[in-house]
Amino acid sequence: MEFTAEQIAGLLNGEVFGFSGATVTTLAKIEEGHPGALSFLSNPKYEEYIYSTESSICIVNKSFSPSKLLPETLTLIKVDDAYQCFAKLLELYAQMNKKTPEIETPSFVSESANIATEVYIGAFSYIGKHVKVAEGVQIFPNCYVGDNVSIGKGTVLHPGVSVYHDCVIGENCIIHAGTVIGADGFGFAPDANGVFHKVPQIGNVVVEDDVEIGSNTTIDRATMGSTRIKKGVKIDNLCQIAHNVEIGYNSALAAQVGVAGSAKIGERVMVGGQAGISGHLHIADDTKIVAQSGIPSTVKKPETLMGSPGIPLEDFKKSYFGFRKLPFILNKLQELEKKIKALTQNNEPN
Repeated sequence: MEFTAEQIAGLLNGEVFGFSGATVTTLAKIEEGHPGALSFLSNPKYEEYIYSTESSICIVNKSFSPSKLLPETLTLIKVDDAYQCFAKLLELYAQMNKKTPEIETPSFVSESANIATEVYIGAFSYIGKHVKVAEGVQIFPNCYVGDNVSIGKGTVLHPGVSVYHDCVIGENCIIHAGTVIGADGFGFAPDANGVFHKVPQIGNVVVEDDVEIGSNTTIDRATMGSTRIKKGVKIDNLCQIAHNVEIGYNSALAAQVGVAGSAKIGERVMVGGQAGISGHLHIADDTKIVAQSGIPSTVKKPETLMGSPGIPLEDFKKSYFGFRKLPFILNKLQELEKKIKALTQNNEPN
């Protein structure tokens, strides 16, 4: 679709500087701009590109003041927050590319499933018995939705998502390709001979509203009760969430984070990539965990943790400074040992 600078400014409550009739049909990064593209500038590090970009329109902060001549073909739209406004446009763009409601063939939808209107179900998908799919849901090809699953309004399941039986997915969630929700938790009990026997996992997974889950992430069902991902949580690709875990409101987990069974993560917690969190502990609200850290015990107050085991960030920095000096300290120690040995030998009686 084609939009003018004037129309875009109206959507964003912005002000046009340049040709209000300038049109765009696509989006592009400012450094890769081309005629007919809309870009944005919010990070000063990228300012140099605005003086050479070929984009037709660029969204900038109201505080932006060019230090050089701008391209004659470039129209600016000044807004309060360029990043937030561009994100809003991306969301509108995604909505315009929404799939047309239909049930493609071949696919299997159980006769007992309750499928609302305005739903898209892609080819080769399986919808089990007594499944409830609310209005506006998009289920892309090759998805599996097990018996008794409930999917809330406006949720999107990208290709190859598997949702096991009895799980609950809230409204306006986005679940990316290859993610598995509701597989068995890792529950085994050894007998007297050390042979492991499976402990049945009879709970489920509850994903609340406005959650986004990245590709190839796994969220295991509870042994009993529910593994619960609360409203507004954002989980990156390749994360492992074990059985009976609870992740609090608006927390965010980066790629390859692992959370062991029955851990309770508080609200607004941020976890960096490849961090590991042990089971049966609590993480305080507003805690920040730096990438590749290991958290072996309960965190009682909000702080930034780094290292394995995780310690307060400032303590880690001091420890790391000492660690980097170890080769120098060892060399000095060896020199002192040699001097002491020489002094000892010189003072020995003949």
